[in-house]
Amino acid sequence: MARAHSLRRRTITTAACWLVGLVIFFPILWMAVTSFKTELEAVEIPPKFLFFDWTTENYGVVQERSNYLLFATNSILLSLGSTLVGLLFAIPAAWAMAFAPGKRTKDLLLWMLSTKMMPPVGALIPIYLLFRDLHLLNTRGGMIAVLFLLNLPIIIWMLFTYFKEIPGEILEAARMDGATLWREIVYVLAPMAVPGIASTVLLNVILAWNEAFWTLNLTTTDAAPLTVFIASYSSPEGLFWAKLSAASTLAIAPILVLGWFSQKQLVRGLTFGAVK
Repeated sequence: MARAHSLRRRTITTAACWLVGLVIFFPILWMAVTSFKTELEAVEIPPKFLFFDWTTENYGVVQERSNYLLFATNSILLSLGSTLVGLLFAIPAAWAMAFAPGKRTKDLLLWMLSTKMMPPVGALIPIYLLFRDLHLLNTRGGMIAVLFLLNLPIIIWMLFTYFKEIPGEILEAARMDGATLWREIVYVLAPMAVPGIASTVLLNVILAWNEAFWTLNLTTTDAAPLTVFIASYSSPEGLFWAKLSAASTLAIAPILVLGWFSQKQLVRGLTFGAVK
């Protein structure tokens, strides 16, 4: 009886999880399907989900109209560049907070996190003027700096959480063996926190990839990522839903593939230290 009750409960839980997953994923699926419609079929009421004349014309138009490879390359460089620069600053900072905490470490962490609560538009004008005067508008270096500073509090918070799960005695033993601070971080701390560092990298690559506000306001063409590529399909004449869906599908495809192949590592990193 207990086994039947457990099986029923597991079946209901599994069905509920699949239903929630479908609800979350459905907008992406609908966008992908719409990208294979004509413009008339894309706005047709009632809409057709599968039974229509499938066409790849929209993808051809997108490729002819825009330099997709340039936008994709910029997204890759900005996402990876900002994340790697962030790690260079965040790993020593998280180490100091986790293993050499001061009296106001928690206050500092809360203050860092509070910077994410400020509306980005509140800092737009001073940053825009600063970029203009330093000739950083529409440059990859400038965008890497913005994205790095934007996500630095999250990187430090995540790494701090992972580092706190590592026994401090291991680092003390490394110091007793003569390890310098640099060797302690690189050869002892970092290898032990690989799952946490990997999940931090993946999450921040996704955040940088999806950032739209700053890329739309600080770039135009040369350093513009895929968020600008998508926005270019919104014109004064109106929204062309089929072509916009095709552009959006091309923009999110690389990050979806990355998330699919790295999901085990991401889950492992996000649950690192959750169960002792």
